[in-house]
Amino acid sequence: MRTPRPRHALVPVALAGAALLVPLSAGSAVAGTRPVAADPVVLGAATSPAAPAAGPVAAQPLPQAHAHNDYEHERPLLDAVERGFTSVEADVYLVDGQLLVAHDPEDLDPARTLQSLYLEPLEDLAEAGGGSLYGDGEPVQLLIDIKGDAVATWLAIEDVLAQYPTTMTSFTMTDAGYDATPRAVTAVVSGNRPVDLMARDHLRWSAYDGRSGDLFNGSDPDFMPLVSDNWANQFSWRGEGEMPAAERAKLVDFVTAAHLAGREVRFWNTPDAPGPARDAVWSELVAAQVDQINTDDLDGLRDFLLARSQA
Repeated sequence: MRTPRPRHALVPVALAGAALLVPLSAGSAVAGTRPVAADPVVLGAATSPAAPAAGPVAAQPLPQAHAHNDYEHERPLLDAVERGFTSVEADVYLVDGQLLVAHDPEDLDPARTLQSLYLEPLEDLAEAGGGSLYGDGEPVQLLIDIKGDAVATWLAIEDVLAQYPTTMTSFTMTDAGYDATPRAVTAVVSGNRPVDLMARDHLRWSAYDGRSGDLFNGSDPDFMPLVSDNWANQFSWRGEGEMPAAERAKLVDFVTAAHLAGREVRFWNTPDAPGPARDAVWSELVAAQVDQINTDDLDGLRDFLLARSQA
């Protein structure tokens, strides 16, 4: 049942830095597999948001699998979920009051909204799975990359997410900080993010995606559960030959610090063309316990992670 978004209740908050970070759940921050509930279902070609199959999704959930630019696949969301991905990414533009999903403005289509491509099918799949997509009680992540105006777009996102209160994780401000109520889907906003406005909201339906410079700013993990960064901004190694020892140590130290602060880690712009270089980088990411591995190649990452889990 859809409910209207409550009015924003804003209070001033002193921030330790300009930006903030947190893990989606205690069970989703490490590499490995999650249990699959009984009686799973397969998302066939006929599966649609309007008519999902009953029961949890059949695929083995892969905690480290993040579908970058997920909306560019033939079946946004469904192709990723069918392969066990536990995080999907959607770029959004606010156009005439609608949140449209596309990478570039010239690709905008009024029929491709955040609701139609993601929120409606996510709600249906969560209901079919008894409160979680894979029937294991674990949230999946919807990473929403804001294009254009930060404030107006984030407010529109909050208004839309609030219409799915039984599906979306919520974040409530308390005297002690923030209190998360996990549900089937946790939304995290990336791109153009209005950090000060987000930090003042008593009730939020989305968390904040931080950057490497935010790692030590002391922000509440229930505000900023994730730290993402461009791989090329931190590391020169692209999978050719051995990873330099200094860069490996830097990666391990970065991930360790994030986990001690209660945050997950994701890098974008890692090598994504099939081959030894990509496999080498992915192997280092897994070894360092990077929480989310970014890819456009759904089958490639699924096969890589499943092979490692069975080795």
